Amino acid sequence: MGPQVKDYYEILGVDKKASQDEIKKAFRKLARKYHPDLNPGDKTAEQKFKELNEAYGVLGDEKKRTEYDQYGRAPFEGGGTGFDYRTYTSGDRFDFGGFGDIFSDMFGAGGRTETFAARGPDMVMGLELTLEEAFSGVTKPISFVREVPCRTCGGTGAETYQQCDKCKGTGKVSSSKGFFKMSQYCSACGGTGRKAIKVCGACGGTGRTMHTESLKVKIPAGAATGSKVRIRGMGGAGQGGGPSGDLQIEIKVRDHPIFKRSGDNILLDIPVTIGEAALGAKIEVPTIDGAAAMTLPPGTQGGQKFKLSGKGFPSTKTGHRGDQLVTIRIAVPKKITDKARVALQEVETLYGESPRKGMVKKS
Repeated sequence: MGPQVKDYYEILGVDKKASQDEIKKAFRKLARKYHPDLNPGDKTAEQKFKELNEAYGVLGDEKKRTEYDQYGRAPFEGGGTGFDYRTYTSGDRFDFGGFGDIFSDMFGAGGRTETFAARGPDMVMGLELTLEEAFSGVTKPISFVREVPCRTCGGTGAETYQQCDKCKGTGKVSSSKGFFKMSQYCSACGGTGRKAIKVCGACGGTGRTMHTESLKVKIPAGAATGSKVRIRGMGGAGQGGGPSGDLQIEIKVRDHPIFKRSGDNILLDIPVTIGEAALGAKIEVPTIDGAAAMTLPPGTQGGQKFKLSGKGFPSTKTGHRGDQLVTIRIAVPKKITDKARVALQEVETLYGESPRKGMVKKS
């Protein structure tokens, strides 16, 4: 059994009903406590800081938080949460990705500067599944075209360079604020350490070219229409050597000829004969993973519902399966022989009175 995965709310120490402002405040407080600048060489603090970034990367974004509350970690598996965490060593910088505003508040404007190096855009593509594939989970091959860093210039957009005078080729400049020492991108060269002399002819100076990608994506069991799987680093290319964005796979489950889905439950209308409904019977009922036996009691009514426990979809959060809810539909034959007509007329006499008695008032 693998290590227990912590809940993002638990990591930040907030209630699941916490407001976005409360989540932000909790993150700022804990990030300040476990920031590697304040805990040099402390691997436990470094790991805790990484967990905090991951949790806030989801809960700090209302859309991602909604996905997490509904589907758990499934939409983020295989692709992370969008934050860019770099291993910390003394004197190096952290790339806080989407957390720049938080750390600017905590450590002043020196926490991050706008630079030429920028993360690429996220991409979204649809993937259609059968109900059976969504039920069991599936690994699907996909192919798509995206912008990638130019191989000729390494994504910088330049063919030849000269060393940056401001940072002396390091790409970084240092600044101090109290007892904090922060490294920043060099604003003159965008953190590359070099300045372009000649634009790259292969990409026209954009630093990006088009490329067809082919890969396999794993869809977890229980996926539903609208759920997403994120593949990190497979989106659009960054600018000036910046990291690529992410690819989001948006799931659509095709309609099934007999089954319908409601949350983790499966709905099925099953036709039965007049005799099976009136006399009771043992019948076979189709389920998503094979036939199941079901007993109809005598006097079963049309529209009556029965439950097959544990025959629904697996929850993406807990793995527990929902139920299959079976609705009875009495099938009346369209063509009736003379013998059957006589038999049915005899059955009619057993009613004694109209089943609609009292429903229609005479004027």
